[in-house]
Amino acid sequence: MTDHATTPDSAAQQKIDTSVPHSARIWNYWLGGKDNYPVDEAAGDAYSAVFPGIVTIARSSRAFLSRNITHLVTDAGIRQFLDVGTGLPTEDNTHEVAQRLAPDARIVYVDHDPMVLTHARALLTSTPEGATAYIDAELTDPDRILAVAAETLDLTRPTALILSNILGHVADYDQARSIVSRLMDGLPSGSYLSINDGSRGTDADYEQAQDAYNETGAVPYFLRPVDRIEGFFDGLELLDPGVVSVPLWRPAPGAPVLEAIGEHGGLARKP
Repeated sequence: MTDHATTPDSAAQQKIDTSVPHSARIWNYWLGGKDNYPVDEAAGDAYSAVFPGIVTIARSSRAFLSRNITHLVTDAGIRQFLDVGTGLPTEDNTHEVAQRLAPDARIVYVDHDPMVLTHARALLTSTPEGATAYIDAELTDPDRILAVAAETLDLTRPTALILSNILGHVADYDQARSIVSRLMDGLPSGSYLSINDGSRGTDADYEQAQDAYNETGAVPYFLRPVDRIEGFFDGLELLDPGVVSVPLWRPAPGAPVLEAIGEHGGLARKP
């Protein structure tokens, strides 16, 4: 079954601005996707010219999320996922990883980008046993997110909240922490929080490239010190190895050993 919290066709009523680079489309470009425009490719190329490692960051972030979901399904028994700040569909989206392991998994995606909404049909495919839905909502409206998500998910049962490379778009740290807390407050004991975001203190070239990007007029994304990313997990039980550079979070056996990069994340359980 596929649940449509928002109908993708309604995207036709929204304007997609192709004159300004957009972070979701640039990220899609770095991941090898096709859902982007020349302005995004130009911005992505300019960024990678200053910092070629951004492609590694994008792909390592995706791999981290896949390993998180795999652990949640196979080891923690989670069957419900609330993925806020979905971004454009690529390979191994949340529902694909989860339902490959547990066909009855239910996934709700949340984003507030006309481009993402246009392509939401790719996210609204589901196994017959499970369900997917898409909510057109702002990260800054957690109450609405939870209310609409409850139409697809049973929020009295443990649920995994995924916030992947989205909190950096909230400039005020206290506001970002409040959003995380309000979303987790709506989930029961035994739920999980997965976060990964760009970080400061690991790679000066990355920080320079991101600061320059933020001055282009595109929607800015703010890198944070690792201790501030750790702060999003306050009150929760962090799983080993804690908040670390994403390639170092439970790498697959036999996987190439990668160095730390400016992207940190972790997974934690709500007591």
